[in-house]
Amino acid sequence: MAATYLTKEGFQKLQDELEFLRTGKRQEVADRLHEAMEGGELIENAEYEAAKNEQAFVEGRIQELEILLAAAHIIDEGLAHRDPTLVTVGDTVVIEELDGNPEEYTIVGAAEADPRSGKISNESPLGRALINHHPGDVVLVDAPGGAFKVKIIKTT
Repeated sequence: MAATYLTKEGFQKLQDELEFLRTGKRQEVADRLHEAMEGGELIENAEYEAAKNEQAFVEGRIQELEILLAAAHIIDEGLAHRDPTLVTVGDTVVIEELDGNPEEYTIVGAAEADPRSGKISNESPLGRALINHHPGDVVLVDAPGGAFKVKIIKTT
């Protein structure tokens, strides 16, 4: 399985979600199933069907989180790189399209990606293009909507 990169905050958030699903949500769904089973004909019981579907979702999410957290590599944001200007996972990068305004992104693992919050995945076309480059470099981003170039202004 491929490594999953997570910040300390992202790792904790996923651990908290896993704990909630294992304790609170799992019991809540079990209670709903029990109530629905007492409600009569299971074949025609829509509440029973909904509870079974939710149970399957919860159990699937628990399994997904367990696998994700087991393979996680925590990004040490204070880690000094061999070359401190080299863009790596965990860095915040200011970029600029050749004819646009500067934009700032933090490169995170896919599990934490949230482009609206400025967090892009290291597996995304932009994240992949920025990794292992330096400020001043112009990189080609091979995106599904077409290739474009960006200049790396600075990294922190």
